Amino acid sequence: MVLSEDNILPSIEIDPAGPTQRTIIWLHGLGADGSDFVPVASELHLPAELGVRFVFPHAPIMPVTINNGYEMRAWFDIPAMAIHENIDEKGIAKSVESLKLLIKRETSRGILTKHIILAGFSQGAMIALTAGLNYPDPLGGILALSGCLPLANKVFEKASAAHQHIPIFIGHGTEDTIVPYALGKATYVALKQRGYPVSWHSYPMPHSVSGEEIRDIRQWIQTVWR
Repeated sequence: MVLSEDNILPSIEIDPAGPTQRTIIWLHGLGADGSDFVPVASELHLPAELGVRFVFPHAPIMPVTINNGYEMRAWFDIPAMAIHENIDEKGIAKSVESLKLLIKRETSRGILTKHIILAGFSQGAMIALTAGLNYPDPLGGILALSGCLPLANKVFEKASAAHQHIPIFIGHGTEDTIVPYALGKATYVALKQRGYPVSWHSYPMPHSVSGEEIRDIRQWIQTVWR
């Protein structure tokens, strides 16, 4: 992969006050953009000594089938309401490659892959999980909120041996009607059965993020990077 400004996704970046030592790349959900999760950079209250840079990329604008072809930011197309069926494999693969370029840019800046966490919400969580499990070098962790693992069997077949011990945080709302709670729980079970150190968190909320979840994420990140 060749790094250039032409093939790197545009992103919002928030650098730490001191030297950057670690990076969290956080992918938004369908129809949003990178600014959607910018507030978490301060809400997490991560210790300054971790030196965390936040990268919030903007997904490409594309027509989305379930929204009558209306163009919006999306990591892949959704052909039907049953998001685990008729999956846009090519779209997912393209977004995974885009995320890999962002990872490569961080390593070119001197950040070790083990100091990079991939995070995402909804569609973004699906890309973070897919890319993270298949990335060839050990990453710091995967943070998947209100999402699931599409094409799970194919992802597990290609999963990198370097990631058998990658910490994974999965959070999901019990009242989620967009990405059903059952899909998130099934993803957790599948990862657990394959021996991944996955942490499951459920919350009494719809397709969203809560203050309790943010607090749990903060604790998890500090445990991963202790």
